[in-house]
Amino acid sequence: MPVLNRAAEMQEVVAGWRRHLHEHPEILYDVHQTATFVADKLRSFGCDVVETGIGRTGVVGIIKGRHGEGNVIGFRADMDALPILETSGKPWTSKTPGKAHSCGHDGHTAMLLGAAQYLAETRNFRGSVAVIFQPAEEGGAGALAMVEDGFLEKHNISQVYGMHNSPGLPLGQFAIRKGSVMAAADTFEITVTGRGSHAAQPHLSVDPVLTAGHIVVALQSIVSRQTDPLKSLVVTVASIHGGDANNVIPDTVKLGGTVRTLLPETRDFAEKRLKELVQATALAHGATADIAYRRGYPVTFNHEAETEFATGIAAKVGGPGSVDTDMAPHMGAEDFSYMLERRPGAFIFIGNGDTASLHNPAYDFNDEALPYGISYWVNLAETALAA
Repeated sequence: MPVLNRAAEMQEVVAGWRRHLHEHPEILYDVHQTATFVADKLRSFGCDVVETGIGRTGVVGIIKGRHGEGNVIGFRADMDALPILETSGKPWTSKTPGKAHSCGHDGHTAMLLGAAQYLAETRNFRGSVAVIFQPAEEGGAGALAMVEDGFLEKHNISQVYGMHNSPGLPLGQFAIRKGSVMAAADTFEITVTGRGSHAAQPHLSVDPVLTAGHIVVALQSIVSRQTDPLKSLVVTVASIHGGDANNVIPDTVKLGGTVRTLLPETRDFAEKRLKELVQATALAHGATADIAYRRGYPVTFNHEAETEFATGIAAKVGGPGSVDTDMAPHMGAEDFSYMLERRPGAFIFIGNGDTASLHNPAYDFNDEALPYGISYWVNLAETALAA
């Protein structure tokens, strides 16, 4: 089954919604205008329930099928933008300097709104569809906030599905894999404390700059010499700050970075070894080290049966050869992982064509992808909840 005729007919209207959202980006939980726009659309479609303020600013709409009671499945889109100055040059460029939809959440929201309108018109299924619009995916754990507000239990949602656009993946193509599809993301901050002195008298110091340099090198051994090469791990020191003058050895140096893993056991090991290596390296240089290690989003894990099901739906929409079922895992993180920890489901990628990459100031969602996304959601609902 190719793109639905109705989805193709809706493209211009849905693109208008998407471009409106693109012009008015909001970040983290401060998505009040976006949430209001979404809720108003859902009410205008005739959704049976429209609930706002979930996880602070999330929105959930419930669409009941016309064939009676049954399961409830959830489809999720993220609404928040990024703190980026847009350079796409599009007519619908962000009107708020320093904020931009540079990850395509405007497209995700528009596609799910389009599907919600279609499903509310036809209701050709048994049970209910929950359309989930969440805030604060970009670092704020909005999915966790919504889950902790209990919306999954309140609406008896039994499965959850998510979708993200993928620049470089051709239009009409999809990519997915069973198991770990996106990484857990943890952060660390290390404060190395030594003893400062004049740079001409290093023997009077306990040099935290030298110590920090050895810590950076030592941390790379966690990946290169202490972890199974087949178990993905990234340890990145992304910032180093210390000192204010070229001729003064400072008292302290601060380092910050991230750890990315695809397996829970690798995550536990990396945290343990990082702390041990930092302390031991500091001690070897006569310094001390304080470590603040924070666990972020968990691994995004696609459940086997639901992944096979989603793959079949994507193949119907895109046609033969349209689904890469063994995509390489992304070492980026995604907070839909919190929903997948509570309910079985799957996270799929949809082609955005030859566009700028995600989080790039020149990025823009490709409106030609809208009918494919709408068709995917509609077919998923009507097949999973077949009358």
